Amino acid sequence: MGARARRSSSKGRRGGQSGARKAAAGEARVNRFAAFAFTGFVVLMGAAAAVALDLPAKAMLQAGQAVGRAGFTVDGYQIVGLKQMDRRLVDAVVLDELRRAAAPVGRARPAQPLVDVERIRERLLGFGWVKDARVSRRLPDTLVIDIVERTPAALWQDRQQLALIDSEGVVLDRVPVNRMPDLPLLIGPGANLRATELNRLLAEVPALQAQLASATWVGRRRWDLAFQSGETVALPEGEQAARDALAKFAKMDRSAGLLGRGLVRFDLRVPGKMIVRLPRAPGESILPEAPQPPVEG
Repeated sequence: MGARARRSSSKGRRGGQSGARKAAAGEARVNRFAAFAFTGFVVLMGAAAAVALDLPAKAMLQAGQAVGRAGFTVDGYQIVGLKQMDRRLVDAVVLDELRRAAAPVGRARPAQPLVDVERIRERLLGFGWVKDARVSRRLPDTLVIDIVERTPAALWQDRQQLALIDSEGVVLDRVPVNRMPDLPLLIGPGANLRATELNRLLAEVPALQAQLASATWVGRRRWDLAFQSGETVALPEGEQAARDALAKFAKMDRSAGLLGRGLVRFDLRVPGKMIVRLPRAPGESILPEAPQPPVEG
């Protein structure tokens, strides 16, 4: 009887100890979870504080300074591909960025990582001459600015101003009258924006294209073509109509030699007809011109 009571008492103690261990383990899990949650909260608050205090930018600045102290600074730059554009424009952009990058550290030569090469490129693309640009770092101490220039294709005259344009009509630079290059002249408001269309027209008649002196965009609707031999050809409105009329004129010029015969103007605006204006005879009085009879084309 006494032995059974002792065994029962021992089992009770073991059961109590086991329950206590389970309770302690549960409490430990709760504490660990609470600690984990608190740590996550601290991390989130720290990240928010870092963003608020701009620590990433400061860390980047410190890292850039460390790279600069290791000897990787910008001591100079090289410009490649520059042919006609004014170099001073490129110099101004690059030097402005180098000053900006050097300002936070108070050094004459900025660290390579602190120079924003993309900013330089974007500013260079704002110049008419620059078709494309690439700015790269040549370690340890040089920037390389590689420029692809646009090719001048014509002159554009508007409101007594002359400008160089490329084949797409992009304005490259202003041109003084006394320094006009030997290029076709486009005249009139918006004529530069129609340069691609005009190039398509002339590409189909290369013999006429070689003799073109100027092209005037009339009323923002159509072209008058002036040739080196002195004649003007008035084209109709619409690209397709102008293409057909010019192709027909080129064929007639090949067969009959229309250009270079002293005629003044060929008007192709009436479909299927060509109206020719003849020059005045020497000494003829200046009177209002009578309509010329149409010539069947």
